[in-house]
Amino acid sequence: MKTIKLKPKKEESLLRHHPWVFSGAIANLPEGLEEGDMVKVESSDGTVLGYGHYQIGSIAVRILQFGSETPAPDFFRRRLESAFRLRSTLGLIREDNNCFRLVHGEGDFLPGLVIDIYGDTAVMQAHSPGMHFERMKIAQALTELPEARIRNVYYKSETTLPYKAKLDPQNDYLVGRYDGNIAIENGLRFNIDWLRGQKTGFFVDQRENRALLEKYAEGRKVLNMFCYTGGFSVYAMRGGALKVDSVDSSAKAASLTDANIDLNFPDDPRHHTHAVDAFKFLGEMDKDEYDLIILDPPAFAKHRSALKNGLLGYRKLNAKAFEKIKSGGILFTFSCSQVVTREMFRLAVFTAAAQSGRKVRILHQLTQPADHPVDISHPEGEYLKGLVLYVE
Repeated sequence: MKTIKLKPKKEESLLRHHPWVFSGAIANLPEGLEEGDMVKVESSDGTVLGYGHYQIGSIAVRILQFGSETPAPDFFRRRLESAFRLRSTLGLIREDNNCFRLVHGEGDFLPGLVIDIYGDTAVMQAHSPGMHFERMKIAQALTELPEARIRNVYYKSETTLPYKAKLDPQNDYLVGRYDGNIAIENGLRFNIDWLRGQKTGFFVDQRENRALLEKYAEGRKVLNMFCYTGGFSVYAMRGGALKVDSVDSSAKAASLTDANIDLNFPDDPRHHTHAVDAFKFLGEMDKDEYDLIILDPPAFAKHRSALKNGLLGYRKLNAKAFEKIKSGGILFTFSCSQVVTREMFRLAVFTAAAQSGRKVRILHQLTQPADHPVDISHPEGEYLKGLVLYVE
């Protein structure tokens, strides 16, 4: 195992257990070091700080284990068992709920790795070369988890690994092969397209927020913008909404929403889908037509360079919703852009509210659920921001 030595006084963040080593902190790179290698990280005085995966880029090492002790052969098994115990403690593994996030990268002390569970299938995404090279070991450990009963492991990392690494990952089953794709969330059934869908096939991070929306849906006319799989729409239907319109620019997403509505509410005339641009739909719809609107767009700012335009997008989107929503209406609005802080998002929404001239009150401040934990030493792991607003 090769050793990376840090420059003087560059070990402070690691002593606080922040799991990233930035390239600018490194004094030397040993010869023959390759992306994905496990390395030992030392301070300038030779103190062993931890072990992690090396990669080319701004984040040069992602620490897997702090301290001088080398990771044990059963390292991944133990980390996965710990992650599974947490989800059991959270009460997520039930007869009426079999989909959840098992591994949330740094939040589960496995930086560069995401694993979502859908019934007996685990969908794995590597975000670092190191995790890519460990994929078979991780897949094997998943199938050996006590009580998890995972029979299939699908690897889906074609779009998540750094392209400069030239790893040429192939999305495919590492273990098993599953023809069915229906999972259960809080008693509702969903088609999960982990083969061709976004992320791992479903946005499990909105589970608790969908359940909250259900409580507000009774007797309301609901508009679900950027609906993707229609998760919010299905919950609104169960909550007793009078009408639910689901909007997405993707015809495929609209079709998937229809399929999920039909799974739970076949032939229910309350629901309609619209494959059209969100801003176009908002601009052309009648004022006061809806009294519950959900804005859950894709990340408007995926990188810091797009931050200014991203914040402008959030401001414009929310301003249009404030303009059109019925008095006494409720707005669920979200940002999943990691570079957009909670304060930035609030300011964008508050500015939109001020421009609209409406009286707006905050009912709830939302975030990602507990199966997307944030390591207290790695606040960057908090990415989902949401507000529930009452609009007069």
